[in-house]
Amino acid sequence: MPYRSHVSDHSYEASIFKFRAIVAAILCLLMLAGLLFRLAWLQIVDYAHFTDLSEHNRVRLMALPPTRGLIYDRNGVILAENKPTFHLEIIPEQVDDMDATLKGLGEIVTISESDLEQFKEELLARRSFQRISLRSRLNEDEVARLAVNRHRFPGMDINARLSRYYPHGETVAHAVGYVGRINQRELTVIDEGNYRGTSHIGKTGLEKYYEAELHGQVGRQKVEVNAQGRVLRVLDKTAPVAGNDLVLNLDIELQRIAEEGLGEFAGAVIAIEPHTGGVVVFVSKPGFDPNMFVHGISHKDYDALSHGAYKPLFNRALFGQYPPGSTMKPFIGLAGIEQRRFGVKESLYCKGHYLLPNDATERKYRDWKKEGHGMVDLDKAIEQSCDVYFYELAYRMGINNMHDFLAQFGFGERSGIDLIGERSGLLPSTEWKKRKHRKVWYPGETLIAGIGQGYMLTTPVQLAVATAALAGRGEKIVPRLLKEIHMSDDDAVKIRDPSKTMIKLRRENHWDVIFNAMKKVVHGTWGTARATGWGMKFKMAGKTGTAQVFGIAQDEEYDEETVTKKLRDHGLFIGFGPVEDPVLAVAVVAENGEHGSKMAPIAKKIIKRYMEKYTASPKLSDNADVENDSANKLAHNNHLH
Repeated sequence: MPYRSHVSDHSYEASIFKFRAIVAAILCLLMLAGLLFRLAWLQIVDYAHFTDLSEHNRVRLMALPPTRGLIYDRNGVILAENKPTFHLEIIPEQVDDMDATLKGLGEIVTISESDLEQFKEELLARRSFQRISLRSRLNEDEVARLAVNRHRFPGMDINARLSRYYPHGETVAHAVGYVGRINQRELTVIDEGNYRGTSHIGKTGLEKYYEAELHGQVGRQKVEVNAQGRVLRVLDKTAPVAGNDLVLNLDIELQRIAEEGLGEFAGAVIAIEPHTGGVVVFVSKPGFDPNMFVHGISHKDYDALSHGAYKPLFNRALFGQYPPGSTMKPFIGLAGIEQRRFGVKESLYCKGHYLLPNDATERKYRDWKKEGHGMVDLDKAIEQSCDVYFYELAYRMGINNMHDFLAQFGFGERSGIDLIGERSGLLPSTEWKKRKHRKVWYPGETLIAGIGQGYMLTTPVQLAVATAALAGRGEKIVPRLLKEIHMSDDDAVKIRDPSKTMIKLRRENHWDVIFNAMKKVVHGTWGTARATGWGMKFKMAGKTGTAQVFGIAQDEEYDEETVTKKLRDHGLFIGFGPVEDPVLAVAVVAENGEHGSKMAPIAKKIIKRYMEKYTASPKLSDNADVENDSANKLAHNNHLH
């Protein structure tokens, strides 16, 4: 076998090393080229992008929420104002562990379940860089404790903000309404850009209806911040535009008179200027404290209001629908003489009940006065509230003619008042019953409608608007709580002209016929509200009304002593004064108030005080206490309409 040398082949190894060195050099060059390429890309192509990111680490754009406009009554008394309060706020993007932060803050200050629930809702709805309020109305001790521990909670801040406050509480709650925290549903419909930095929005009443006027325009500022997010200096600023102030037609003094006048009764009082449509009084009782809702109401408190006695959150003036009872008689009487169904001086005999012609059942439609009123014409029928007269008038007129005439006064439709959610009441007709119930209209139902009962329903606002149109001799004006808007940017005053329609009569003197009859209700010898008229220094026209809560069988009689309070009749009153030149029209509805005569003194006090304040009339003084006592005695002795 030939000999094989084991000596290394140096040339072969050198070639291998050279090959490997070349491959390594190529790889290094490729990597260096890639690094240089990426560096060039970042420095040249993406320069603007990363410069912007870097700048945003140092400079931030912050929203400046506007100051909400104030609300005043007609005399400059403030009804809704802004008070400074301290808020605990969190910027989510600066918080690493939200649960730990919330737990830690809860050990320093009290954070309720409702606070946490509201915070988590806003956390889902808002963007991570926006401030979210966790606790409001911090006291000085809480502010101090949070300030000492501020370094432990990145993203936490304490800010002084203006919070809504309602100094007159429940007296104007249903009219003015309240603001509350913006919820997720509202975030989908508002202009998010203009509400950036704003946590509250109008929820009910005028606060909601005039939200666009009250909110204002958001401002913005560019600020420099440090690594912890603390503001170092302001670089640029666009100031916010404050919301506009509202001046209302409401008079807080008259509002309190109406509220106190209702006493223990739940109900509503509305007073309107016939020639302007200005709503001077808007009371729904019971009310509630709107301040409870501003920073979030607890479930316990909300349940107490929602399910409490008489449901204080329910706006009776706007949403309540009641049978108008005998307060409809002046309107139906006017319809009768206008449509020539009854002569102005034509009389009939009232024997205490009415029999529908050609009715085989011989059902008796009873008058409130068991023994009857004797011979009555329109004047006496309104003064004494004779049901039999209006049964006959309704029978002659028919439900459709009645419907068409009453619709001119706004019955059966929304008044257009500047509040949201108004109900329309119900003005029945044959077509309505056929469409709604798929049944025919019966003649007996027409008789019941003739005294404001049956299907007929009206809201207190609607009743007041119709009374104002009557007082204005056919001038029907859309009611308005708002009187003026005071613009925040240029101090201009914006006034909206009232929207009017005219109710034309065949004969203009028919207004006088109804006015004189209604005057006798208060000042006549047999008027159902005659006790209120004793000693008055001015003449007031009015009409009392009683609306049944439940039906009474043919062989039964209403006994207020044995009927539970919640089943007692509602008491109503409409009136205006002075008769010669009405300046104010009033509608009063008292649930289970039994007699409209008890409500007449409320209207009298409101009109009297209005005249003292806003007309050239001398002081109108009379013995109100004596009159009220007399009215109550009469109401107990007679079931007055």
